[in-house]
Amino acid sequence: MRRLLTLNRTLLLAGLTLLGSGHSFGQSDELLTKLTKDEAISTMLENNFGIKIANNAVRVADNNQNILNSDYLPTISGTAGATYDNTSSETSFNGALDNEGNPRPDITIDEAETRRYNASLNLDYTLFDGLGRYYNYKSLKEQYNLSQLEARETIELTTLQLISVYYEVARQMENVSVLEDALAISKQRELRAGYQFDYGQVSKLELLNARVDVNTDSINLLVARQQLVNTKRDLNLVLNRELETKFTVDTTATFISLLKMNEFAAAASENNVSLLQSDKNIELSGYDVKRAKAVLLPSVGLTGSYGWNRSENPAGVFFPGTTGISNTLNVGLNLRWNLFDGGQSITTVKNARIALENQNLLKSQLSEQVFRDLANARGNYETALYIYRLQEQNVLTNEDNFRRSQEQLKIGQITSVEFRQAQLNLLNALNVKNAAKYSAKIAEAELLQLTGQLLNTDF
Repeated sequence: MRRLLTLNRTLLLAGLTLLGSGHSFGQSDELLTKLTKDEAISTMLENNFGIKIANNAVRVADNNQNILNSDYLPTISGTAGATYDNTSSETSFNGALDNEGNPRPDITIDEAETRRYNASLNLDYTLFDGLGRYYNYKSLKEQYNLSQLEARETIELTTLQLISVYYEVARQMENVSVLEDALAISKQRELRAGYQFDYGQVSKLELLNARVDVNTDSINLLVARQQLVNTKRDLNLVLNRELETKFTVDTTATFISLLKMNEFAAAASENNVSLLQSDKNIELSGYDVKRAKAVLLPSVGLTGSYGWNRSENPAGVFFPGTTGISNTLNVGLNLRWNLFDGGQSITTVKNARIALENQNLLKSQLSEQVFRDLANARGNYETALYIYRLQEQNVLTNEDNFRRSQEQLKIGQITSVEFRQAQLNLLNALNVKNAAKYSAKIAEAELLQLTGQLLNTDF
């Protein structure tokens, strides 16, 4: 039995040595850099992969809405070419006589060179296309606005994730602090029980109970610290930085008044990012209808070209060598009206109208869901805030009970088992209060996101 107690005490001392090294297993909290909430948000916006991808999508949409992608500008093309011929020829007159009555000699031409050059500049411009490009350009503008809303939604969801993990780190930090205090109290109790046992004031059982409680508290603290380290890695992952970066967080929590929250909720239809996206989708569907109708109207186009040609021809049998240069300017106006295409254009217009109707239905459905979620989130926030206030009072009651139990233990009015129960009650009350505090903060963030105010409010 004594050997077993010695072994347990050795293991306990080793565990306490590890515990004493701090949350980061090598650094105390005083030496760690505090990651404030504002710094966490700033780092997330700068580094998070999902936000980077969303911002790149906005850049693509910005490029697409440019005048260079609108079909409003003409197309201009240039062409140029050159050819070269080298020809040798021999011409026989087959006994024909010249003016003097003599047979005409054969004529041989060696390496006669012919050169031709050409260049042209061509222009095509659509003067009118039934307003199709106008509505397409307007649609691209709205696509850009929609991409900004989608990026905002990504940022909001990532911020919610960040808040959740940040406050989980804060909760576990406070839990570790509570467990450290509990271990310190248990160690003092063990030390006192050891002295009392040496002087015969308590039994061996009292000392063993104290040691068991120290061992239990040390194990709980070890587990809590490891959970804290793991959660810090989760936060570093959201921030896209080195996973083993050491830091502490701000454990203070302030809450927005319910009156202010009600003001935010009243304006949710104007600020909720999902509803704003739905509005943009309705606008885009409206432009689709107008573009489909544009196909039914005629299109008018302008064409123009300017050409330059040069040819250098060698002397032939009967003609001397020549050089020719020409310049040509062409301008044309054309009209195209697709009077009937088998009904495809009419079908496209009908389907576009149905798509617009669907977008309006989706907006109505989404509005009901958003306001249901808003009502639930407001109820959750109010309940969580009320529970937190109750837990604060519960902690005060348990602290008072624990202090009384300490005094009664010193004068022998209660047993160590009763004292331990008072200590566990306080420990549980503190942990529940911490959980309630950060649950209320997360409920607050979820409500702010639904009202569209998450990115406008300090968390």
